[in-house]
Amino acid sequence: MSTILAAVMPAPHAPIEVREMPRPEIVPGSALLETIYSEVCGTDVHLWHGRLSGVPYPIIPGHVSVGRLAEANGPLVGIDGTRLREGDPVVFFDVHRTCGRCYACTVARTPTRCPSRRVYGITDPAAEGLLGGWAQAIYLEPGVAVAKLPDGVSPEAYIGGGCGLLTAVHAIERAGVRPGARVLVQGVGAVGLSIVALARIAGAHWVGAVGDPADRRELATAMGADAVYALTELAEERRASVLAATDGRGPDIVIEAAGSARAVEEGLEIVRDGGVYVIAGHYTDAGTSTISAHRHINRKHLDVRGCWGSEVRHFATALELLQRHAATVPWARIGATAFGLGELNEALGQAEALAFTKALVAPNGPPKGGLDAAATEVSDSGIRRSAHAQDGPAPDSQARR
Repeated sequence: MSTILAAVMPAPHAPIEVREMPRPEIVPGSALLETIYSEVCGTDVHLWHGRLSGVPYPIIPGHVSVGRLAEANGPLVGIDGTRLREGDPVVFFDVHRTCGRCYACTVARTPTRCPSRRVYGITDPAAEGLLGGWAQAIYLEPGVAVAKLPDGVSPEAYIGGGCGLLTAVHAIERAGVRPGARVLVQGVGAVGLSIVALARIAGAHWVGAVGDPADRRELATAMGADAVYALTELAEERRASVLAATDGRGPDIVIEAAGSARAVEEGLEIVRDGGVYVIAGHYTDAGTSTISAHRHINRKHLDVRGCWGSEVRHFATALELLQRHAATVPWARIGATAFGLGELNEALGQAEALAFTKALVAPNGPPKGGLDAAATEVSDSGIRRSAHAQDGPAPDSQARR
């Protein structure tokens, strides 16, 4: 088949369009991945509203995806050294083209700030091809870090964790969570929920979470939170409750995953003296936070750390965590609703309205019965076309689970 369907975001505030894209040439070292799932996350809502600078619209969104290897030109080897074969369930690290030579990469050791850094579904224009997950297939250019989906990890668990899990791995690393720590997480979206789970896995003595709506707080409890606090409570009441749960001192670590300027102000107030405050949720400019350098930071002898993006090691760690804990941590519940390519305007609107924590994008139709049923026979004719994706919105897409 010479063309592949993709959902394109033409510009901020513009409706998503389903377009036919040319099938890419598979050059040596590259591969074509048949998409099982991608995701609609908070970043995609930001992209839709034009809140990220330098985005080369039109783009094919979807920066974290899972699929089956349809074609590769030459040996394709995963980050663990495993040879990947056609038909294997495959995932890949969305950040690519970091140069490895600039100051950020070599001296500062912050490749997330590399000027050459590109990200699938965000900084790659649609004119360059299938470089986003909202498509029936994804082009994996030479050098992209890939891995076979670990045995026992479902596509739903992987994509439920998605980009939020990778960010959470980095945030936990930046926070230095150790056994016995008391950790408060601000935000119960996909990032915050994974931070809750990883803080518990890291041995935190107590984990609290702040956020709305109620169904997300319930999921935070399922992910391992000891206590959850609603935003409808008065800030003073929340603080009193958290202090009571942490021996009157406050949490050792507070991790912001809410993307709110007000959350930063509250977090700096509530973290204990000598504690650690990590800002992971401000991927876009949410405005100015009013703080006192003396009262909030210096007098408290506070350690404040940013957390921007993720690296290949966080991707590798996320896979190991999923392999070990996906059977007991309900990552799959984070993405409870699947949409076809023709339904993504609805999906973005519902995501903005907090109708769900995360939507899944199923470009070839939601798989029936799990991973085995998601496989597509790949022949010389190429990727199958999905009637569901071409026909536009299906009735009651929210009912598909």
